[in-house]
Amino acid sequence: MYQAGDKLPTERDLSDAIGVSRNTVSQAYHDLEADGVIASRQGRGTFVCDRDDNVRLGNRRELLKKVIDMALEESLQLGFTFHDFMQLAAVRTEQKAALLNRAQVVFIECNREQVEYLSRKLEFGGVHITPVVIDDLRKDGFDDLELVDSADLVVTTFFHFDEVQSLLGHSRTVLAIALDPELETIVKIARVPEDARGGLVCRSDNFAGKVRLALKQAGLGKLHLDVTTTADENVLKSFLQTVDTVIVSPGRRREVERLARPRQAVIEFVFRPDSASINLLRAALADIRQDM
Repeated sequence: MYQAGDKLPTERDLSDAIGVSRNTVSQAYHDLEADGVIASRQGRGTFVCDRDDNVRLGNRRELLKKVIDMALEESLQLGFTFHDFMQLAAVRTEQKAALLNRAQVVFIECNREQVEYLSRKLEFGGVHITPVVIDDLRKDGFDDLELVDSADLVVTTFFHFDEVQSLLGHSRTVLAIALDPELETIVKIARVPEDARGGLVCRSDNFAGKVRLALKQAGLGKLHLDVTTTADENVLKSFLQTVDTVIVSPGRRREVERLARPRQAVIEFVFRPDSASINLLRAALADIRQDM
């Protein structure tokens, strides 16, 4: 376990040590640095930041204070008083909060398990996100097309951005976000012995394809992986008897753990939006309905 001030391995060394691609490690380091957990120092390496969650929160508050100071300075130059600024800021904050509580966001992805999981992960501040599977959107007479058309914001992944934009028409703005497998997931899979027989339990071939691609990009493409999307409990139980390690989509973890053999390894494969995408989504939500 690394402590504050400890020097981390180089991207290359960590990549070799845990058996994943350097790109995966580089992305993980980038995300941790963006969150203030680690810091790179030119010519010295990368270190764990000497600050706990409360200190990181304090630093973010300091940045927020600077933003407020700039806004206050601008308001004074426009002829408003401190009292005017306080009143308008309070009213505007309440308006924005109420706006977010009414915001309707549609998240479009290619498989049911991922779209439902990510919709739950992306919800914040009272925002309600409705999941839509892209296969349903492709159908003529799609029942929820009106819901999509009336949404304040439509979100998809970069992988499906062009198709979603084409299906909805280029007059409709679509926000694209990036998804990456969690580093913890990749590390767990990297520790699976090379001769182990792996199994993937999910609900769709689309999700299975994304897992295979993610493993290939992480340098784990040689892992033997049988796949099942069965909903039949007896068939699933028989499948679990044929594999050593089980990888599962988020929506099927509990089901598989209940049927798995004692001490059989079960690894949940989680994709998550990167921090830049979350910030972009928050900014987009704060900017909707400017005519309010």
